[in-house]
Amino acid sequence: MNPSPAHASRARRAFSVLTACLVAAVIGTGAALTLASNHTPDAPGTNAPNAPQASGGPLAGPSVLPSQPAPAMPDPTVSFTLVAAGDVLPHQPVLASAAKGKGYDFTKQFAPTSAMISGADIAICHMETPVAPPGTKPSGYPMFGAPASLVRDLGKAGWDGCSTASNHTVDRGFDGLKATLDAFQDAGMGYAGSARTEQESTHVQFYNVVEGGRTVKVAHISYTYGLNGLPVPSGKPWSVNVLNADGADVTPIVDAAANARDHGADVVIASVHCCVEYVTQPNQAQVSIATQIAKSGLVDLYIGHHAHVPQPIEKLPGGPNGAGMWVAYGLGNFISNQDASTVGHAETANGLVLRATFTVPPDDHVSVDVGWSAVTVDRTHGHVVYPITKNTGAVGGLSASQVKSRWQLVADAAGPQAPEITDDEQHLADFVWITPRLP
Repeated sequence: MNPSPAHASRARRAFSVLTACLVAAVIGTGAALTLASNHTPDAPGTNAPNAPQASGGPLAGPSVLPSQPAPAMPDPTVSFTLVAAGDVLPHQPVLASAAKGKGYDFTKQFAPTSAMISGADIAICHMETPVAPPGTKPSGYPMFGAPASLVRDLGKAGWDGCSTASNHTVDRGFDGLKATLDAFQDAGMGYAGSARTEQESTHVQFYNVVEGGRTVKVAHISYTYGLNGLPVPSGKPWSVNVLNADGADVTPIVDAAANARDHGADVVIASVHCCVEYVTQPNQAQVSIATQIAKSGLVDLYIGHHAHVPQPIEKLPGGPNGAGMWVAYGLGNFISNQDASTVGHAETANGLVLRATFTVPPDDHVSVDVGWSAVTVDRTHGHVVYPITKNTGAVGGLSASQVKSRWQLVADAAGPQAPEITDDEQHLADFVWITPRLP
């Protein structure tokens, strides 16, 4: 897997700008593309001091002291930001809202969130559905098939890649799985959770952050609890990462995390698609899966999907170096046609955007600080996704009271352990959400 890098000008912090792109390292070699940066490290020797000049009186002939090597500089501590969001779930009405001529354009739907997403160093979405294979029409529930332009427009909105393991991954068979990853590759985006070939299934999806001449490798792994009763494509057991749904055995995830570490990962992010829909509190299986992964000490951040409603964000004991592991049990929906009128659950109109800061010192004792922001979908006015706070007021076709009510549902679900991040708070200097991703 060697997708073409997608370059995006991003504001990392007020004092630093990084161009972020994705890379994929092949297991067995650990080889990876170099992350492009607009502050490329100086070439060897360019920082070396000038050779000192000898001084001498009339009797002293010219002399030159040998050049001294530049003193070794310690590796810098690297900090970077990551955002992740809920299910990208293109029901048929969502497709109708994005229809344009003979194709689809989701720019309008994603525009209000673009600055939030593209402002992070790494942005990971969750592609709930496959892309419709070439020669077939897009479709909604129950057997989804999204247009490839959905992936293209996610990339334009600022997303660097997606998890692709879900209960709908094989809705369109292996052809749909392949079309999905083809679309991600064409968009220059990363993907984790499914594979087109056995060799590709052994690759680790890495996103590299380069700062001060140091590269931090961020691995992303993705698993689903099942496939809605559909079989894994015949003869291709490697094509989608499936986890035991009862939470009794997380060995595949732990093994994948260990493998990523073996191949140079400084940070490991796990996306887990499980377990019960439309329930705010995580069930026993979810808690078991997350607890076991935290105890493994191999995963830095756990990102959950599938419930279609926001769920709590909590810090569990364990994690790398025993510092704990943040768990977002469920991020709800990012875009969908769900709300109280369609599925009977008002919470489905909303989602959490997980916003995390990673600090990676030279000793690799990674620390993670997380917060959240709320988003909601204006289903009756074009399925536009809006960032919201309790003070946002009216947006699109939603009244101020509707927005505040939706925000409250998200805040109640997220819980008290992680703070809400709003862009106007002065203490949130780590996040600079001002530069949209360039096409």
